[in-house]
Parts: sequence; C-alpha cells; structure tokens
Amino acid sequence: MTTTPVATPNSVLVRRASGAFALIDSLRRHGVEHIFGYPGGAILPIYDELYRAEAAGGISHILVRHEQGGAHAADGYARATGKVGVCFGTSGPGATNLVTGIATAQMDSVPMVVITGQVPSHAIGSDAFQETDIFGITLPLVKHSYVARRPDQIPQMVAEAFYIAQTGRPGPVLIDIPKDIGLAEFDYVPVEPGQVNLPGYKPTIKGNPRQINHALRLLRQSERPLLYVGGGAITANAHAEVLRLAEYFQIPVTTTLMGKGSFDEHHPLGLGMLGMHGTAYANFAVSECDLLIAVGARFDDRVTGKLDEFAARAQVIHIDIDPAEVGKNRSPQVPIVGDVKQVLTTLLHRLEEENQVPPPNQTKAWRDRIDRWRRDYPLVVPTYPDVLSPQEVIFELATQAPHAYYTTDVGQHQMWSAQFLKNGPRQWVSSAGLGTMGFGMPAAMGVQVALPNETVICISGDASFQMNLQELGTLAQYGIPVKTVIVNNGWQGMVRQWQQAFHGERYSSSNMEVGMPDFEVLAQAYGIKGMVVRDRDQLSMAVATMLAHDGPVLLDVHVRRDENCYPMVAPGKGNHQMLGLPEVHGTGDGYGPDPCVNCGHQNPSTSNFCSECGTKL
Repeated sequence: MTTTPVATPNSVLVRRASGAFALIDSLRRHGVEHIFGYPGGAILPIYDELYRAEAAGGISHILVRHEQGGAHAADGYARATGKVGVCFGTSGPGATNLVTGIATAQMDSVPMVVITGQVPSHAIGSDAFQETDIFGITLPLVKHSYVARRPDQIPQMVAEAFYIAQTGRPGPVLIDIPKDIGLAEFDYVPVEPGQVNLPGYKPTIKGNPRQINHALRLLRQSERPLLYVGGGAITANAHAEVLRLAEYFQIPVTTTLMGKGSFDEHHPLGLGMLGMHGTAYANFAVSECDLLIAVGARFDDRVTGKLDEFAARAQVIHIDIDPAEVGKNRSPQVPIVGDVKQVLTTLLHRLEEENQVPPPNQTKAWRDRIDRWRRDYPLVVPTYPDVLSPQEVIFELATQAPHAYYTTDVGQHQMWSAQFLKNGPRQWVSSAGLGTMGFGMPAAMGVQVALPNETVICISGDASFQMNLQELGTLAQYGIPVKTVIVNNGWQGMVRQWQQAFHGERYSSSNMEVGMPDFEVLAQAYGIKGMVVRDRDQLSMAVATMLAHDGPVLLDVHVRRDENCYPMVAPGKGNHQMLGLPEVHGTGDGYGPDPCVNCGHQNPSTSNFCSECGTKL
C-alpha cells in the first residue's frame, strides 16, 4: 500500500532510538494498555523494550501459554470494547501458532494488530532457524500486512495498522519485524494516531441518498417486513438506531450469531437468532416475509440454508459497509453501502422530516402470525428424571448472571447458549465465521482483562475446552477471575449429532471419554478453584458459589450424553424445513388439522410448513 508522508508537528522532538522502542512507544501512543503474547528469539529486542515500558507503567503484557491463546485473547478484548486488540508472537512456530486466531478475527471482522518477530533481514529466504514467511502465509487472512525493512518505517506502519484495523469493515493487520530492524537505531519521530494518508483506502461511510429513499418507499409499503441484523450493527454501535427503526414501523427483528446483543431479545419484536439452530419463529418469519432489511449481515450459509429458498418472496434492502458483501450471496433490490449507524441515522432523520407516521396496524397481522409460531414452537428446556439437560445449565447461568459477558467455544453448547442467553451489546463473544474450538477461555481472558469489574463467563464443551486448556496457567498467574463452565457430555457433541443424523450413527472418533482428564483436579493442579456437578440439586448452588468466588473457577457439569440441539435446518434444506419441531395440536381457537401431502402429519391450519418433514402446506 502506497502512503504519502505526513508532516510532523514542529513541537515533536527527534530522538535516537531503536526500532523496538519506536514500536512500543507507538503502541502506547495509540492507547494500547494490554498486550497478549509469548516471547522467543526473534522478538526478544521488542520484549526487551517492553520490559522497560512495563517498569515505567502505562502498558502491561499478559504472558499466555500458547500464541493461539494470545490471538484469541486480543480478539475477545477487541470484541468486548470496540478497541484494537494487540498480540505478539515470535518468528517461525510462534508466528504460525497465531494463524488460527488471525483467521478467526478476519472471518468475524475483529480489529486486531498482530506483531511478529522475524529472523534478521540478511537471513530471510535462507531457511534460517525458526524462519517462516508469515507475511505470505497470512496474506489471505488479514485486512492488510507489513514487513518492516527499515526501523524508521515502524512508527508510520503502526499508525496505519491501527487506522486500517478499525475503520471500514474491521479486521486484523500484521506487522512483521526482523530482529535486526528491532535492534537498529535511527532518529525517531513519533507518529500520532490519525497521522496517516492512504489515498487508495477510503471506506464509504454515507449511504447513497437515492437508495435510502428507495428503502423508505419499500418500508412504507411492506406488510410483512423483517429486520435481519448481523455483527456489523455491533461494530457500528448501531443498537439504538436498530431499535428506533424497528419500533417506528413495528418490524420484528432477528439476529445472526454475530449480531446477538444488537437488539434486546426481551423486546416483543425480538425473535432471537435465525438460521441452522435459530428459533423456529425466526426461520418461519424469514421464509414468509415480503421485505428483508439486512443490516450489517453477510447472508452466511449457516443463516440462509438453501440460498435460493431464503426469503424467496421478499424484496431485500442490504446495508453494509463492505461493498464486497453487498450482492455477493443474494442480490438486493436496494443495495446501500455505508456505515450502518450513519445509514440508519440518515434514514431515521428522513422519517422525521417527512413526518408520515405509518398506519398503526400495518404489520399487526404479520406480528400476530409470528406470535402464533412463537406459541406453537417455543424454545424449551427439557428435564429428565435422572440427568441434567445441557439447556438447564445455560438457563441457570442466564438466570443467575443475566448481565455477564459471555464467551463460548464451538458446538452444541454454543448453539444452546445463543438460544437461551439474552445478551446486551458486546456481551456476547463467540467464534462464528471460522467456528474455532478452543476460542472460549482465551477470549474470556481478553474480555476480563479489558473489563476487570465485570463478570465474565466462558461456556465450553469438554472437547473444545481441551483445545486450549493450557491457558488455565495464564488465569492462575494473573488471577484473572474468568468463570469457565464445561457442559460435559463426553462427546464432540455437534459432531456426534451430525453422525447420528446424517452418517448412519457411525460415531467415528467423536467420543472423548477415554483420556478425558478430571477437570476439577486439573484446575486444582493449576491452583484454580475446581468444581463438579453431577446432579440437578447441585446446580443452582454450584453456580452461585462459582459467581461469588473472587478468582478464576472451572465448573465441570455432567449432562445428558445424547441430547441433540434443535431446531435444526439440515444441510441443503430451506429454513422452513427444520428438524426437531414439536407437534402442535388443535387449541380450540381456530386451529384445525391440516394433513401434509408428503408425510401425512397433521398440522395446525395456521401452519405454512409441515412440522414433521418441512414440506410447504
């Protein structure tokens, strides 16, 4: 990326300094207070300067036990605060250990700056000890990347990296610094935040006025509108604007996994999450709406199911800051490229100017219909006589800690958490796009470091937790009071469910019981409070004890082994074709049997799709 030099204020004093000093000082100037990382040979000059900076105060380093944990911690830090997360890793294996965390951040549009050490400049390309081309390896996984060739490039690189990472569609930026460049001295002139000029990088912020007018016309005409809100609304801090738009037109709102928290799920218009394991009423609504307003969402395959059946009858308004996403999977009638908050603010301002209040009953029939689906197909917490259900664990956490910040790992527990937790903005942190097992606990570390006075809970599975369990050492060293709850069914739960449903119950390499550690004892080995729950009557008190403990806790909760996560949209099916929906019987208020032509199942007369096989009625 070509840059234009920016004039330095005359008041700035030039001083002789190393490239490593310039890096640490530049990070400090950009507001960095915490760095997650792990040292090694090539990055030692940078850690030497970090040692001095920590002694002086104002910046601190969190020593993780694996570089992947450092990347996920920086990720969680960024998601919970909206600030740029920062992590360090050395050359070779240190840098490659960061790759999964970088890809996770890229898929979920998380602002991060990743600093890697590199072998000395003269050794690059010689297969030197611990040399890898991390610039080349991560090229498809970052928003932008740099290799420092001279120490005087570092201050400008840092300023540009922070600007790029957090503007437009956020993402990770890599800076690779050879060891000799970190050691070399030069006349250091600081570059302050915002002192960048990138002619080729100008994100579109304001939406096209004509397209906004077109969107308003469709909103005024629609009788069955639906707001489909993704992570872009979280990034843009557009929660208030989404609420105002929804209430103005009385539009039901569904969110993606990344969009959780962008709309209050306690609100009468809230439908929860849609998609593969979304609520039945959200999935029916998206299948029947006549106008879909996509806000900061990218029409991911786990949301859409069979794409050509997704909102097939609807006109689409798509608002997103990334022009590459608009029309990528679904062509909208009204594409609006711009910052979600600014676009919605402009749209709402136009409504105020026009002062044309929509008819009070414009969407009433639609909302009544959705409410019937909500009554017919509620999310339920099953109870069994001799064993806890996983849903009971999530529900208990939601009851006792409704305002906590939650992180998750990936699998069934993630989907149950998405179904039953009702989070505030930025209080839901989960690997959505990449689906990274081992993400939860390190991400929770980052959230807790950023927000030391908040309750932070990681919900994990017994398989996911073992991916990065070494970070218990980090929790122990720094006394980071993350509460980790393992929903333990002895399986890779989602893998087992798919093997049961789609692979003839051939459970190949998905059982985790043999070789599973005693998690209570494992926690105690790290000097952390460990607890175990095996019976329902232990659960409530155990959660209360965990939350009251002043320090990290690992709570191992044994649950029903073969519980499946429903509803579920099978691969290749439309969102209305969900598995695991309950049978609905006549209620005496207009509901009558409607036999399915495909399987003969009796459905309520108000249903549009068979609850047994998903066939359109």
